[in-house]
Amino acid sequence: MSNFDYSRLKQKALRTAERLGDPSFYTDNRNELQTAHEMLRTNSILRKCRSYLDESFMGIGHGLAHSEVVAKEAGAILQVESRLSDLDSKLVQELIVYVQIAGLLHDIRRKEKDHTVRGSDEARRILENIRIGSNYKRYIVNAIRNHEAFKEVIESEDEIAKLISDSLYDADKFRWGPDNFTTTVWLILDSAKTPVEILCRDFIENLRYIERIKDTFRTGTGKRYGPEFIDMGIKIGNVIYEEMTSILKRKDESLKS
Repeated sequence: MSNFDYSRLKQKALRTAERLGDPSFYTDNRNELQTAHEMLRTNSILRKCRSYLDESFMGIGHGLAHSEVVAKEAGAILQVESRLSDLDSKLVQELIVYVQIAGLLHDIRRKEKDHTVRGSDEARRILENIRIGSNYKRYIVNAIRNHEAFKEVIESEDEIAKLISDSLYDADKFRWGPDNFTTTVWLILDSAKTPVEILCRDFIENLRYIERIKDTFRTGTGKRYGPEFIDMGIKIGNVIYEEMTSILKRKDESLKS
């Protein structure tokens, strides 16, 4: 399959995503996202954590750009959830930083087997050089350990630890929506040089897997907005699949003629 065909599929995905528009999470929580963005941009602790990231260990599609989006949206989720829990505003500002540390570091060992375990171990080492409370270091490490879908979840120490862990998980799983089909899949395919025949063969099964993510969101905010992300991603995925099957059918007919 030529590069032209993959480019065509990607453009089809991008046009479909543009037609669908943004998930409502972004319009409903604009202020929280802006606060999280500014924190990520200006906080010295977060800048230091970012300096430890090495994309060669993070895997295609799970590098710095991915981690920053997850950190930003985890910060927004945490703010919404904190307001519902009536947490002290000063504490919330601290918690935004902690969940964003988890967001930045969560895929630091993405290329390795059992990447949540390896990543949490690496995060623990990094956090030895970060001046925050030891309890928050544990919360961040456990959040990273718990961010993979369909795996056993280690019980959180308390409600704050659970808030950090669940906010990270949900922000990461938002990425299985439109982002997966407009960005991530193409980065992976460009790297792996996967023939479209192989992609098409496994595509529907992969969509079914993504569909299951809808039932795994953990915070109230994730449960409210997460299924919309997934549904939008699946709509884009179905368009890609239809285009792939059309391309392969024409290719087959051309070979027969």
